[in-house]
Amino acid sequence: MKTLNAPDIPEDRIIKKIYLIRGKTVMLDMDLALLYEVETKQLKRAVRRNIDRFPADFMFELTTEELADWRCQFGTSNREKMGLRIRPFAFTEHGVLMLASVLTSEKAIQVNIRIVRIFARMRELAVLNKDLFEKISKIENTINDHDQKILLLFEYLTQFEKAKQEEQAFKDRNPIGFRLGGDI
Repeated sequence: MKTLNAPDIPEDRIIKKIYLIRGKTVMLDMDLALLYEVETKQLKRAVRRNIDRFPADFMFELTTEELADWRCQFGTSNREKMGLRIRPFAFTEHGVLMLASVLTSEKAIQVNIRIVRIFARMRELAVLNKDLFEKISKIENTINDHDQKILLLFEYLTQFEKAKQEEQAFKDRNPIGFRLGGDI
C-alpha cells in the first residue's frame, strides 16, 4: 500500500486560513479549494452532491452579515478583490475530514491529512494551555476590576474637587444685606 506524504505546504499558511466563526474553528471553501488545487465551485458542487455527509456541526454557510464582518477584518469590501460573490461554506474539523470522502484526488487526501494534523495540534495546545488561559482570564478580570475601581476613585476625586470649588466660591462671594455693628 502506498503511503501518502503531506505536501510541502507551510504549516503557517494553513493556520492563517483557520478562522473563528460562530465560536468554531473553521476553514472556508475558497481556502480549502486553493489548498486542494481545485476550483471553489467544483468543491461546492461535490459537497452539494453529498450534502447528507455535512450536518450543521460539520459545515455551514456564512450569513450575509457574517460575510460582511469577515470582509471587514481585511479592511476591504471589494467583492472582486476578495473573490467573494457567493456566501462561502465554512467547514469545521469534522467537515474537513468528511471532505476526504468527497474529494478523492491524491492532492486532496494529502492536504486533508496535513489540515487534520494541524487541527489536532491546535486542540492539544488548547488543552495543554488550559491552565494558562485560566490564569490569563483571572488576570484580565482583576485588571477590569482595578479599572472599575480606578474610575470610581477618579469620580470621587472629581466630586470632591467640585465640592471644594463650590465651598470656595461661597466664601469668596460678596456679602449682601446689612452689617451689624459695623461702620455706616
